[in-house]
Amino acid sequence: MQIRHSASFLLTTLLCPVLSLSAAEEKPKPFHFAHRGGAHEFEENTLFAFRSSYDKGLRGFETDIRMTKDGKLVILHDDSLDRTHNGKGPVEELESESARSITSKKQGEPLLFLEALLDYLADKPGLYVEFEMKTSNKKLYPDEAIDTYARAIYDQVNARKPENSTWVFTSFDQRPLKAIKKINPDADIMLIKGGPLDSALIDSAKAIGSKRIACKMEGTTRLAVKDAQKQGLIVTGWPGHTLNDYFLGLGLGVDAICSDVPVMWQNYIESKKP
Repeated sequence: MQIRHSASFLLTTLLCPVLSLSAAEEKPKPFHFAHRGGAHEFEENTLFAFRSSYDKGLRGFETDIRMTKDGKLVILHDDSLDRTHNGKGPVEELESESARSITSKKQGEPLLFLEALLDYLADKPGLYVEFEMKTSNKKLYPDEAIDTYARAIYDQVNARKPENSTWVFTSFDQRPLKAIKKINPDADIMLIKGGPLDSALIDSAKAIGSKRIACKMEGTTRLAVKDAQKQGLIVTGWPGHTLNDYFLGLGLGVDAICSDVPVMWQNYIESKKP
């Protein structure tokens, strides 16, 4: 059964005093974190975005990692630079020296390299960070390139991990997730699906040793979330574009939500504290 409640009904139901559970009985609210640093509030995947979200109280982030022609790791979502940066085509076709001269379209921020982001995060304990491996385009990342790519990410990320932090390697593509598990069977990975939660996603995640899954909240049912959690999986919902998406995540009972407006949500949550 799909969720058919309006956002206003969800809000009334979730916050109504009739539910008056004790603090011990209440289910904890989902943890929310900044998608691409807060993509709808700041210029996505820039150091400015991560710094601004952190300064506003966010302690969880998601970002996207690609590799230049000479093996350097950069932060970029798309297969092409065209949408977000003053550049053309795939960053995978550029040498790192050329890539360092590229700037973002809105603020003129330098193309962010993974090393620079890790430098910023290194002295900030207690973080949750998802490093999404953008390898679904097999022309840019053929099978023979996956192990090298995964090893580079794993080594660089774990060399700069702050104390008491959770680093998660994520992807829509199972290939780099499997490669990470070959490097370290205990590595924390997450399989992402571009659709609602179903049994196929659960089975695929378990088959590759993932204890985490991410799915679109629209179309996902509360029953599916509960089933995944009963099987030991941590469930993350996305996208988080509006405050209504936060309420939807509350209703579904997901463990975390990846938000493009994390500061808005943070401010709302803070405003409801006694």
